[in-house]
Amino acid sequence: MFTKILVPLDGSEYAKSALDTAVKIAHQFNSRLTLIHVSSFSLFLPLRMYGDEGASLGMDLEESMRVAEVIREAGAEILAKGEQRVAAEGVPVDTVLREGHVVQEIVNAAQKGRFDLIVMGAKGRSKIQEMLLGSVSEKVVRTAPCTVMIVK
Repeated sequence: MFTKILVPLDGSEYAKSALDTAVKIAHQFNSRLTLIHVSSFSLFLPLRMYGDEGASLGMDLEESMRVAEVIREAGAEILAKGEQRVAAEGVPVDTVLREGHVVQEIVNAAQKGRFDLIVMGAKGRSKIQEMLLGSVSEKVVRTAPCTVMIVK
């Protein structure tokens, strides 16, 4: 029933719980997991290059690029830790690191990868992002091309 499962990870406790749940489902259905992390800081960089001083949070382009790289590296580390947890359970796993709008990237990955299920945490790490963008999980539920399980 669920042969391909997408699991968005952001390092939050909710995401870790979602990963644990996804592993259990994977064992039950002999599924393959794909872990995805989406960073969105780099969205500010193009605006800075075109002279919008406020768009890069008061940083010059070089500082903005360094911060974006640190954020990318943190995302890669989140994925590596998730991959280790899943592999230790004997479940096949892939990882995807993306940049862009979090909801769009998750939904696009689910659509292009023809996933059967998305298992994600009820809340993420960023309260600021939630205030500005609304709940990522709620938007994924509304727009995903497949079943979505929200884990608390």
